[in-house]
Amino acid sequence: MTSSSASASAASAASGGSRQPVYSQRVEGLGTVTLTPVDPVADAPLIHSWVTEERARFWGMGEASRELVQEIYEDVDRRTTHHAFLARRDGEPAGLFQTYDCAEDRISECYEVLPGDTGVHLLIGPARGASERGFSAGLIGAFLSYVLSQGSTRRIVAEPDARNEKAMTRLVRSGFELGPQIELPEIDLPEVYLPAKRARLAFLSGPQGG
Repeated sequence: MTSSSASASAASAASGGSRQPVYSQRVEGLGTVTLTPVDPVADAPLIHSWVTEERARFWGMGEASRELVQEIYEDVDRRTTHHAFLARRDGEPAGLFQTYDCAEDRISECYEVLPGDTGVHLLIGPARGASERGFSAGLIGAFLSYVLSQGSTRRIVAEPDARNEKAMTRLVRSGFELGPQIELPEIDLPEVYLPAKRARLAFLSGPQGG
């Protein structure tokens, strides 16, 4: 069983900026998971260390400098349709999660977006010590609970790299249904560059989903 609260946690976030959590959930066997909006300046070194690891190659930022990582998340921070969060487990950084309005993203060119479709990106942080059974599932479950708690979300959409079998397996275990493969178009703008990407759609309907 889990208990959750959408109110900000009273405890200050460990290792990061001064921003406060927007969601807190106690996960049995795991601890308290909090989601805090990314502070581009304070969190860039940590995020850079994660996204440049070989295990995060499908995140698409393996060659990015720390400065570029900061610039990318400053761009996300300016948007009202895209959001980035650091997940912490009992105060320790544990994952990087992002949400976006599918209708305002390049994914809208690849499938028929429905009202209430919210896209997600998921990156679990590196393990500290021995791996823990249920660690990734607990973090992802808390994140999905947060997304579904938002009144505007009727369906969650994921688009992992088509080669990332591990991510697709995790999504299916979390209740997603796999959809077709798509080709996300290249985005080349002054403030952001995204290469074309072959991805696999996955869908999770919420209580209000059709």
